[in-house]
Amino acid sequence: MTATELYTKGARIWLPDPELVWRGAELLQDYKGEPCTLRVQYEEAEAPSQISMHLHRKIERKDTESEIQVKDKTSLPHLRNPEILIGENDLTSLSYLNEPEVLYNLKVRFAERNIIYTYCGIVLVAINPYEQLDIYNNDIIQAYSGQDMGAMDPHIYAVAEEAYKRMSRFEQNQSIIVSGESGAGKTVSAKFAMRYFAMVGGSQAETQVEKKVLASNPIMEAIGNAKTTRNDNSSRFGKYIEISFNRSNEIVGAHMRTYLLEKSRVVYQTKDERNYHVFYQLCASAALPELKKFSLMGADKFFYTSQGKNISIDGVDDAEDYQSLKDAMKLLGFQEKDIAMIFQIFAGILHFGNVKINAKDGESSEMAEGQDQGCFVHPKDPSIGVACRLFGVDESQMRTWICNKKITTVGETLTKPLTKAQAMFAQDALSKFIYSKLFDWIVTQINKALHSQTKTHRFIGVLDIYGFETFQKNSFEQFCINYANEKLQQIFNMHVFKLEQEEYVKEAIEWSFIDYYDNQPCIDLIEAKLGILDLLDEECKVPNGSDSNWCQKLYGKHMKHSHFQKPKIGMDTFIINHFADQVTYTSAGFLDKNRDAVSEEHVNIMKASEFELVGELFVDLTEDTGKGRVQALQTGPRGSSKQMKKTVGSQFRESLTLLMETLNSTSPHYIRCIKPNDLKASFVFEPKRAVEQLRACGVLETIRISAAGFPSRWTYPEFFQRYRVLALSRDINRKDFKKSCTVVLPKLIQDVDKYRFGKTKIFFRAGQVAYLEKLRADKLRACGIMIQKHVRGWQMKNKYKRLRTAALGVQRYGRGKLARRYAQYLRETRAATTIQKHWRGYKTRRTFHSVQHAVVKIQAAVRGFFGRRAFQKRLYEYKTRVIQSRVRTFLARKQFQKVLYGIVKVQGHFRRRKAKEELRLLKIEARSMENIKNVNKGLENKIIQLQQQLDSRKKENQDVVEKQNSAIKALEAEKDRLLISSTEGQKASNRLAELENELRQLRAELERERGEKQDLVSEKEILRQKYEQDVGVLKAENSSMKEELDAANRKLQEQMKISATTGGNEKWEEQRRMLIAEMESERQHHQRLVKEHNRLLQRFENMQGEMQMLTSPTKGHKRTPSDISQLSMESVASSVSPDQKEEEEKDDQGYGTEKKKRQAPTPPTAAAMEKQMKEAKPSPLATDSIPEKEDAEKTLPPADIDVALILKLQRLVKSLEKERDTIRKKFEALEEQAKEGTGFGDSAFKSLKENAYFSLSMQELENENDKLKREVAKLMESIAKTTNFNKGAKSTPAGKEFLARKLSMRRKPDKQEEEAAKTFHDQFEAMTDELERRREECLQLRSLLAERSISTHAVAKQSYGGQDEMVNEDNELTMAYKSQRDIIRLLEQQLQKTEKELKSRTSEYEAELQDLRRENDKQNKLIQHSLSLTSEAKIEATMQHEITRLTSENLDLREKVDQQEEQIRKLKKMLKVYAKRLKEGEAAEIQAELEKEETKSVENVAHIRHRERNYMGMLEYKKEEETPVVKALILELKPKVATCLLPGLPAYLLFMCVRHTDFINDDEKVRSFLTSTINGIKKVVKKHHDDVERVTLWLANTCRFLHTLKQYSGEKQFQTENTPRQNEHCLRNFDLSEYRQVFSDLAVWIYQTLIKNMEATIQPSIVPAVLEHEAIAGLTGSKPSGLRGRSSSRAEDTPEYSLDSLMKSMNLFLRVLTQHAVDPELIKQIFRQVYYFLGASALNNLLLRKDMCNWSKGMQIRYNLSHMEQWLRDNKLQESGAGSSLEPIIQASQLLQARKTDSDVDSVCDMCSKLTVPQIVKILNLYTPVDEFEERVPISFIRKIQQKLKERESTDTSLLMDLKFSYSVTFPFNPSSIALETIEVPEQLNIAKLVVRC
Repeated sequence: MTATELYTKGARIWLPDPELVWRGAELLQDYKGEPCTLRVQYEEAEAPSQISMHLHRKIERKDTESEIQVKDKTSLPHLRNPEILIGENDLTSLSYLNEPEVLYNLKVRFAERNIIYTYCGIVLVAINPYEQLDIYNNDIIQAYSGQDMGAMDPHIYAVAEEAYKRMSRFEQNQSIIVSGESGAGKTVSAKFAMRYFAMVGGSQAETQVEKKVLASNPIMEAIGNAKTTRNDNSSRFGKYIEISFNRSNEIVGAHMRTYLLEKSRVVYQTKDERNYHVFYQLCASAALPELKKFSLMGADKFFYTSQGKNISIDGVDDAEDYQSLKDAMKLLGFQEKDIAMIFQIFAGILHFGNVKINAKDGESSEMAEGQDQGCFVHPKDPSIGVACRLFGVDESQMRTWICNKKITTVGETLTKPLTKAQAMFAQDALSKFIYSKLFDWIVTQINKALHSQTKTHRFIGVLDIYGFETFQKNSFEQFCINYANEKLQQIFNMHVFKLEQEEYVKEAIEWSFIDYYDNQPCIDLIEAKLGILDLLDEECKVPNGSDSNWCQKLYGKHMKHSHFQKPKIGMDTFIINHFADQVTYTSAGFLDKNRDAVSEEHVNIMKASEFELVGELFVDLTEDTGKGRVQALQTGPRGSSKQMKKTVGSQFRESLTLLMETLNSTSPHYIRCIKPNDLKASFVFEPKRAVEQLRACGVLETIRISAAGFPSRWTYPEFFQRYRVLALSRDINRKDFKKSCTVVLPKLIQDVDKYRFGKTKIFFRAGQVAYLEKLRADKLRACGIMIQKHVRGWQMKNKYKRLRTAALGVQRYGRGKLARRYAQYLRETRAATTIQKHWRGYKTRRTFHSVQHAVVKIQAAVRGFFGRRAFQKRLYEYKTRVIQSRVRTFLARKQFQKVLYGIVKVQGHFRRRKAKEELRLLKIEARSMENIKNVNKGLENKIIQLQQQLDSRKKENQDVVEKQNSAIKALEAEKDRLLISSTEGQKASNRLAELENELRQLRAELERERGEKQDLVSEKEILRQKYEQDVGVLKAENSSMKEELDAANRKLQEQMKISATTGGNEKWEEQRRMLIAEMESERQHHQRLVKEHNRLLQRFENMQGEMQMLTSPTKGHKRTPSDISQLSMESVASSVSPDQKEEEEKDDQGYGTEKKKRQAPTPPTAAAMEKQMKEAKPSPLATDSIPEKEDAEKTLPPADIDVALILKLQRLVKSLEKERDTIRKKFEALEEQAKEGTGFGDSAFKSLKENAYFSLSMQELENENDKLKREVAKLMESIAKTTNFNKGAKSTPAGKEFLARKLSMRRKPDKQEEEAAKTFHDQFEAMTDELERRREECLQLRSLLAERSISTHAVAKQSYGGQDEMVNEDNELTMAYKSQRDIIRLLEQQLQKTEKELKSRTSEYEAELQDLRRENDKQNKLIQHSLSLTSEAKIEATMQHEITRLTSENLDLREKVDQQEEQIRKLKKMLKVYAKRLKEGEAAEIQAELEKEETKSVENVAHIRHRERNYMGMLEYKKEEETPVVKALILELKPKVATCLLPGLPAYLLFMCVRHTDFINDDEKVRSFLTSTINGIKKVVKKHHDDVERVTLWLANTCRFLHTLKQYSGEKQFQTENTPRQNEHCLRNFDLSEYRQVFSDLAVWIYQTLIKNMEATIQPSIVPAVLEHEAIAGLTGSKPSGLRGRSSSRAEDTPEYSLDSLMKSMNLFLRVLTQHAVDPELIKQIFRQVYYFLGASALNNLLLRKDMCNWSKGMQIRYNLSHMEQWLRDNKLQESGAGSSLEPIIQASQLLQARKTDSDVDSVCDMCSKLTVPQIVKILNLYTPVDEFEERVPISFIRKIQQKLKERESTDTSLLMDLKFSYSVTFPFNPSSIALETIEVPEQLNIAKLVVRC
């Protein structure tokens, strides 16, 4: 292929342009191969005038045609690549590799498609967009994580992922080198790279090192970044951060190295630039309290921050950045004092810069006599004082040595004044030195914070360093920067060359050495022996060395060097030829900057600082002179100076050498940042600025090296797939693609040097792929022309036939139309005549009727007028008579009322006078003392009478007790007599008369009791009737509401019918959709909460496991605490007592194991808490002595501490402890009774609980007790009201009013208080005696009822015909006596228990009385203390006490409200249960059963029970067998075993166990069993979370158990499909509705676990199956790209995935779900979620892959998705909504296939309804044609699409779909038809010995 073949007419070329750098053109004639002039035509699209708007240039329009001179082949212009190659992700994949193509490709991607990242071989080119882009969020990180570098679009995350994978897979250290000029975005790129590592390498430990690594960025930006003319946040130093990883590839630490801080910026900034950010942050936050002591002002007030005349940055809040800086320092472990000291030193530098140095003048009045000329600081200058105070140094010494210097000679030391310039230089040198030292100290502290104790395995380094710089004036800083870039470029060139050669060797192709630019000579010029740096250091050692002398030495030494030049003009500059450009350096200032000199006197002053940190910054300067960076100013001869310190240049050379060694030991990755324009305009590309940076950063060198070899590389199958159209059929061997390619390619390209055959690839020289594309396009064009020829001929034939047929049809129809028109005319004429006839008749009749109607109407009107007038006259006369009668009546009534009013008034005056007279007499009588005495005497008599009554009642109670004891003793004696001999029965017959009397008395009492019982029955009947009435009312209301609802429904249906005709259906349908969407959102929110709850529980469990592992003394058995009980017991926490909780915590569930108890600290008791509170803030009321009035105000508690509230809370704590002790005592008493085996047995307890009379008696006693308590409260209130407390009180009116109110409520004088206490105590004892007497009477009645008997004579007379000897024939009396004896013992035990309870209550009441007394004493002291205060203190105390009282009352009220709410909740629950049972008719059955059992207990008759033959569907188990049952049914059940059993069998068996606990009514047992079940399910799911079958098994069984709980709950809504037998098996005692919610949440958690497992299984198959699979033969989406095999980190053993593997996974999921009988509705929901994840993953990958966005790929993707849709239809899942979840990716594939012209804008927008605006625009921007016949998407079309999409109401602007989104899951009720009694326990479950079927 020669030049004449390529440079033909129409060939597209590049021509140089002075403004645009390169300009596109087209040849207008062929090149003949000899020197000639070629005519070209510039492309209009590239005209300069079109870009001048963006670049603000003024370029004249050039001619569209021009001529170029071609001397030989080497001067031919560069050829352009085909359009299909433009916009490639990798610049090296272009066919023609040259500078204009690189520049144009970057411009197209950046300016037109807004893509900022592009690959160039191993380099990632990043162009600064000057705009915030949403391409760095966590979703993007997740999308790039784990992906190969070449599989996704270029991104900095792809480079970071490549480095991370190479480190983890190949165990190699990595480096990412980020370079570029200021403003190109280096710092941001490095920050995003570190963010990626922190995200993918984040550990689960609590240290969170990755957060500290990211937190170092704000600190380094504050102290090392500044605003420049090119960048608002320019890094003025270089840094290399090593991020350390452990063997698990988790971040464990980091280390930072810094290079060449720009210290000159501290003291000088050019126009529109700023100093370092930290200074402006301090000035912006000067008003903060912690910064006020620094005396800071605005930034414009300080010299060091105001030189640039621009102290602000648009969009930056310095005050907010100051807070971020502080937070970052705290996160990294900086102490508060160190942070304050750092800011203090920065503030001191600002004030030190404001010190003004004045030159001394002989005539100056400020100069003292005898002083030499020099400089001085004004005595009144405030800045130097503030600076010295902040630095902690002596101000006088600083004033002295800032203007003088010390000269040391051989024998003496002299002081010499400095000039003003010298002093200012020394001042700036000290400021720079302090800042530099503080910068290094902060970096050291950051490294300490980031250092890890864990051993580092590998690291990834991120180098953020300045790029090549060249300015109008280049100094020492630019020299060092360019020196560093020379070293980096050398490593870069060697690395690129190495990779190229390795690729050729790997493929075993012949290659020749590639020449590349070697910059070693330039490096030797700088760093070799006697190089520029050596000569600079040597000149620095010379006492009188200068910049000009050093420059002359350079001229003399290096004039012959190829990289060194001397400028034509000037003797203080020199030129170095760097790899990027020639740079002219100005030698002025080189020596001073290299020395970095600071005065020794200044160092000594700073070392003596009173602040430790300031002295620490200077302490190392004299300890090791060989390591310091700073030397003293040269003030004497060379021999007298100290040993020279290292210069800045030598230090930078050493650190650079160390950096190069580090980079050489790692695998480098390069990121080159490009600044597109100098105006900081977003997405504006300036070619001149871009090409300068591309040349400087080595991108073009990479292109040159690639172009020198074989840049284009194709695998054999891909080459054959692309270019088989150029081959003949006989040359094709489909079984061996390599053989086919070796046969076809030599026929296409005759020059064998243009390509090479490798092992797996074909290598092409530059331009060969473009040539092959040209041949392919020509061949396809020829085929297209042939196809068009035949198609057009066929179209013209068909067109002629259609025209002829149409002409004949037109003629036929035309003639017929004329005939029809004439016939129509005849018909219309006849019709017109008929119409005229009828119209004239109609008009005449209408006129007659109108006249007739008018006459009739006039007659009616006249007659009506006369009739109305007569009626009005009669009506007037009637109304007149009525008015006259009413007026006369009114006048008579008014006269009567006036007379009556006078009479009443006279009576009132008379009676008032009599009442006043009587009132006066009563007042006189009331004032008399005799009346008061009489009243008091009456009260005293009344009290004495009450006391006597109480004494008499007490005596009566004692008599009754004695009588009872004597009666018991008599009965015992009688028992002994009966046991001695049987003759005692004959003697007992003589006492029949007495026993008959007693019997009559007992019968009378029995009748009375029956009457009371009858009253209760009647009361119950009344309540029942009331309940029936209420039920009737509710039913009536229900029926009325149903009628209203039916009426509303009918009305609604009518409205819907009406609205259906008017288009209202759409409105109702919209409302219905809104309601459904709202319900779905609520459900999703609930399930997200459940998911988040489970995630937090899992995290808590992991943390506890780690803590246990860390704190465990041995490495033996480790137990992970389960968190299931926390989920399961939340709903039933109210029903669990503290004792039960303690018992449950003893189980090995992870909450209260003995190991945990030993580790956990003992919680403090209430007494300890109270003691701590008292020690923390002792109350002034706690002391016995009251302070004097002058000290009263000092001893008052402060207003912000509420002492009374603290005491109130202490009392609450005490009361809670008292309740706890009471409960513990009760529990211990029950345990003692259980151990002793005495007391009430089970039968006794049941008989007592079921005895109605005993319950009524106890209720009556409790009511009586409440009544007595209320009487005591009333008595105390009456005593308080009748007592006066205001004697002798002297206070202010406000104090009197408050004290009167307080004292009237709480206080009494001492005597009256004792009397009241005594009265209260007496009344309490009286009530106690009364209560005891009542209870004894009750017990006596019970004993009498128990001892009732019938005399033997009466029995004989009634049953045996009067034969007494037959009564005791079988010793019946002895048996009766034994039964009576047992009853007596029972009652005695009950009496003893009652006495114990009474004594305990008495002690409690006495303790409460003592507490009241102590509280009374405290209040008395408080009152006395208040009376002794001043008026102001009294008012303050009054307000404080009032607030305290209100607080305490509020607390009491809150407690009462809580108690009432709890009581109401319990009552409602009980009422619900009772109403439910009453409704079902169970109340009567329960009552009958109780009466039956009561009869059995009284008669003591045994019954024989028959065992039922039919099973009841229950499984009985023992409490100790609970754990083995759960273990066998849940933990050890394998899926293979479960598939052989009845589906859902474990759930049925678990519920049968629950039914048995309900049957025996054991709430503790059911609670324990359900908790163990939940724990077991969660444990097995957590342990086997990656096993799809195991998780599916327990999802199915959990749902079945949930449905069973509903089905047998007894609720009507769940019983519609139950059989009568199933209704009999419903739960009767327990309401497990709360547990249903717990199991529902558990099912949601298992569902989410299953979904995660399925998603993880199919994730590797999604992209190969949906995007990459090409099932349509002959349709390929591959492009003629280089395919250079970017990802070298690909694992060799990675399995291959395809559409078949994805379908196999889906079939596996469906099979497992079906085997375990998962509900069909739940299966639909599962696949809906899985399909959403599939579609979202595919779409996200598509949006990040440019190679997938073309028409062919769109067709292939749609075909692949059709397989997924067909799978849904085959498995009858099309109605699950899974297909709709694929709509986004389907619409994306349709968008790739759709036409993209301006007329298709509306159709495209309508078609992409499920895609967001950014997704549509992204796909259109990524769309790339595969063939020449396809067209790119015009920019105008994309703009119109964006404009049209703005009309959408959707606010979703996300680019990627949320992979974590989950639909809300529901569990529709699915009852089972299986009867529980038919279920048998299989042997495979191994629980036959643990449970019993019943």
